[in-house]
Formats: sequence, C-alpha cells, structure tokens
Amino acid sequence: MSFPHATAIVTLLALLAYVWMGVRVGAARRTSGIDAPAMSGDPMLERYLRVQGNTLEWLPIFLGSLWLFAHYWGDLPAAILGLVWIVGRVLYALGYSAAADKRELGFMVQLVATAVLLFGALGKAVLVMLG
Repeated sequence: MSFPHATAIVTLLALLAYVWMGVRVGAARRTSGIDAPAMSGDPMLERYLRVQGNTLEWLPIFLGSLWLFAHYWGDLPAAILGLVWIVGRVLYALGYSAAADKRELGFMVQLVATAVLLFGALGKAVLVMLG
C-alpha cells in the first residue's frame, strides 16, 4: 500500500481552513475593538470564536477517522470525504459568522462526512479483526 498522498493533502487543507478561521477571529477582534484575552462583548466576535472553537472540537474526531478510513478503504474515498468535511466547515463558518441560526447546513454536511469516516473505519476494522 502506498502512502495516502490525497489524504495528506486534505489533512493540510483542513488545517489551513482552521488557520483561516483563526485569522477571521483576529480580524473580528480588530473590527470590534475587543482585545485578547477578552472573549465576549461583541456578538460578531463571539460567533467567530465559536466557529473556531467548534472546529477545534471536531478536528480530532475528523482527522483520526479520516486516516483510519484511508487505511481501510483507500486514499481517494477518504480524501473525497475529507473535502466534503472541509466544505461543510467553511459553510458552517460563513453561515455562523453571518448569524447563529445560519450554521445548520454546514454543520450537517460536516457531521455526515465525519459519521461516514468514523463508522466506515470502525466497521471495516471490526470486519478485518473478525477475519
């Protein structure tokens, strides 16, 4: 089995998306005039912070599932699902930053992608173990 290069690229793209979210927090701080370490006081800043925080909460689940799925099912299927996850996170970020009630579509897209990666990897691991 060769190294999963597409999965590696998607991993790096996911991390770059997270960096983008952090940059957006910095811009929201400048716009709102709220300096670190303060985390509240402006609804826009709070939404941007929540997007970044929620993405950080999902990254370990996503990345572990992505790499195990790539191992069991192949590089390309994992990379495609990983791209779907990134699209979902970007939709989530753009929606949530506009208004909290606009986050659902992006959240659901990334949730489905994560579920397929997680349960796909788990199912295949169990099947391989049982032989």
